[in-house]
Amino acid sequence: MSNAEVTEHPPIYGRLIEERGDVPAETREAAQQVQRQAVTALDWSDVRRAQQGREARGFPALG
Repeated sequence: MSNAEVTEHPPIYGRLIEERGDVPAETREAAQQVQRQAVTALDWSDVRRAQQGREARGFPALG
């Protein structure tokens, strides 16, 4: 069988999706949600802005 004869998704793929659901798509969605949560959890921009505000007003972080 050559590459020209290979379809993107063989017929069994459609049957599996009908029987089991689209696991790859569900996995991608779950991974994207985790990435969004991680970005939010690791976003320190508010902390940095607050620190800069304190320093600008003359209240150093450790001093």
